[in-house]
This record gives sequence, structure tokens and C-alpha cells, in this order.
Amino acid sequence: MTERRIVIAGTGSGVGKTTMTIGLMSALKKRGLTVQGFKCGPDFIDPSYHTAVTNRSSRNLDSWMFSKDTLLDIFTHGAEGADISIMEGVMGFFDGKSPETNEGSTADISMITKSPVLLVVNCSSMARSAAAIVKGFQVFAEGPHIVGVIANKVGSEGHFQLVKKAIEQECDIPVIGYLKRELDIEIPERHLGLIPSIERGDLDSFFDRLGELILETIDIDKLLELSVVEPITVKNKSSLFGREKEKLVKIAVAKDAAFNFYYPENIEILEAKGAEIVYFSPLADDIVPEGVDGLYIGGGFPEEFAGKLASNMKVKRSLKDAIENGLPTLAECGGFMYLTDSIETSGETKHQMVGVIPGNIQMQSKLAALGYREVTGQNNNFILGDETARGHEFHYSSFHTDEESLPYAFETKGMRGLNKEGYVTYNLIAGYTHIHFASCPAIVDNWIEKCLESKGSKDLQS
Repeated sequence: MTERRIVIAGTGSGVGKTTMTIGLMSALKKRGLTVQGFKCGPDFIDPSYHTAVTNRSSRNLDSWMFSKDTLLDIFTHGAEGADISIMEGVMGFFDGKSPETNEGSTADISMITKSPVLLVVNCSSMARSAAAIVKGFQVFAEGPHIVGVIANKVGSEGHFQLVKKAIEQECDIPVIGYLKRELDIEIPERHLGLIPSIERGDLDSFFDRLGELILETIDIDKLLELSVVEPITVKNKSSLFGREKEKLVKIAVAKDAAFNFYYPENIEILEAKGAEIVYFSPLADDIVPEGVDGLYIGGGFPEEFAGKLASNMKVKRSLKDAIENGLPTLAECGGFMYLTDSIETSGETKHQMVGVIPGNIQMQSKLAALGYREVTGQNNNFILGDETARGHEFHYSSFHTDEESLPYAFETKGMRGLNKEGYVTYNLIAGYTHIHFASCPAIVDNWIEKCLESKGSKDLQS
């Protein structure tokens, strides 16, 4: 038995991995195949493209956040029912957690999943030199299996033939196609506000056109041939996604254009361990659903909708009451921002938010934090307890408060050392860090236990 999977890697950031990946996904869909997308690393934006093109939830593969077995569990779970899995790389092929190892890199993930690699090379202003670049990537490390090249940003068919001859002669792997430098199509700038337009279908014509261009200049039959591999077997390990028969608690999840940064596995692990998920929309002024035992407000970009969120009084009152009455709640990044007193946007306009966390959020033009985080709990953080989890931080805002001694939710360890962040109050755990539950499934057990405890005390009171 065989299956198909392939990694789309780049020599560096900006060489066109995302354009190539979503174009290939669209082209393969046009060929009638069921395509599953994956993204190496913790990014939320690129998977949103994959999901829109393939109509299947794209998933993150991260060899720093997960153990190898967990990564393979996530991969096999996501790939089930697909004809081919396409894994988009992150940064350059060998770039990851550290400059000294492959940990967390696209190369590392390609080796863990035993996947063939197509290397995307920016061939602008070069011919034979492209072969030197590819040769360097071939010999740099043992283990990764680079099976072919796609030339990006070539000037013409003639230019492509020069590059192709040089690489195939010197590197002994096929160059399966190209995209021209002067395409009459441009990938929209990737920023947070892009996701609602993806979800509305505004980019469907872009995806369709890109797929057509790929079919014109890239040999899809050769790609399918190169992607044939042995299936992955996960050794004697029970999956994180085996379903519990009994639903123990109900957890409300905020989901709309303002709050949609959730790793799919976080929701699925909650469900597998006995949580029934009930969605609601703060943007639509939905109140917290009745009869829920927990609350999850994920990341997103509330600042893009600050005026609307500020005017939705019903949901703000509902959230404040629920949290102050002890509903066990996790709020991440955008969710944390929403629960503060206010968000001050770049125009220096203050928008009143839920007001459970004393302090305000200030947006800024420069990135405030970016990077992997190893996370431990502070101040009786019931979700983490004594556990250590892994996650990622990425935001353009900062939290300001007059309180002198903060009840921090987390201590985080990143490239720049230790830092304390977030806020604990009532049964609320809030902070900027996006935690991936697959890095520490005990988080879900702790949360459900707290929900059951809270539910039990409410039943006694009634």
C-alpha cells in the first residue's frame, strides 16, 4: 500500500513557497484529487489559505512543540481520507528553533514524516548558479530527501530551460516546472485582516487563476510520481483523537471573524476527552450559550473590529457575568485583549471591552513579541498545574495596567529568557501565548476537571 505526500520547501523566506503551495493545491483539486494541507511551524495565516483552497482544515506540524510520535499522530489524523498531503515549509529549509540544529525546521519535519521534498528556488537573475544553490541544499545534511526543484521568478521559457539544464546535470534531480517573474497575478499581502476575506470567498477567483497557471507550467504528473511513499505507521500509541463516548461537559468557544485562531487539534482533543463544543459569536452579539461549563476565547484580531465589539453590550455583559461567576475560562491573545478594559487602536481611539481584566491594550506598528514559548503556570493556574506546555507568541499590542503586583497567568521561556505575562482572576486564565494542547494534553484533563468541579458546585447551590 502506498500514499502520497510531499513537502514544498524554500531556500529562504520570500521565495514563493505559499504561492506555489496554494497553486499546487488548487491544481490538484482541479485534477479531481482530495488534498490535505499542512504548515510547518506555528503560523495561523498560511493554513487559512490551505483550508480555503482544499475545503479541509489545514494543520500545523511542529517538531519543537510536539514529540515525534505526536507530530505523526497529528499528520495521520489530518491526512485520513486524502489522496495527497501537501506540507508547506517555513522560512528556509534548514531554519528552525536554533541556528545550530535542524530542530523545528522544515528539514526536520520532512525527515520525521519520511516525506520527499520539492525545493522552490528563486531563479531571478541566475542560470547555472541555481545549480550551486540546489547542490548546497542537497549536501548540507544527511537525511532530507530532495526529489525535485520548482524554479520560481524565471524571466521566460528560455531562461527556465537554462536553469533546468544546469540543475538536472549537476544535481541529478528533475526540475518539474516554473512560475514566471512577471505573473499577472499577485498574492495578497499576508496580514491579520486577510482572514475574513478568505472566509467570505473573496479570494476564490485568485486561487482558481493560480491553479490554472500552475497547470500550464508545472508537470503535475511528475509531482504525483515523486510524491508516492510508504504509509506512516505510528508505533503502539493511542491517538490523541480517539473519541470519548460520553460527553462530560459543555465548553463555549468564541468563533467568528474576530476570534478564529484555534489550532484544530485543540478543539478535537477537547472533544476526544469529553467536551461538547458550542460555538457563539461575540461579533454577532451572541450571549454566552446557556448551560455551558467552560469558555474558550481564542486569538484573532479584535482590534480590526474594536468598534463593533465595543458596541455589542449584550455579549460583553454576558461574558463579564459568566467569568465573575467562576466559569472556567481560557482566553488567548485576541481573547485576552477582548477581556481587558479597553483596546486603544492606532488612531488613539479607546474602545471599551469586557472589563474583567483591569488594564488596557495599546496597538502599535511594530511587532511586540514573536517566537516559541515554553510555558509554565503562575498563581494557581488550574489549566497548567505543575505541567509545562509549548506554544507561540505573536502580537502587535501591549498590555498596560496601574496594578503594582500582577497575578500573572504564565511564566514563558523564549529566546530572550524568562518573562511573566497574562492575568489570572476568578477561574479565568488569560494571556498572549497560544498554547498547543498536543504539547501537553494534561491541560485538557485539568480544564475538564475544573469544569466538572464548577458544575458540581453549581448543582449543589441549585
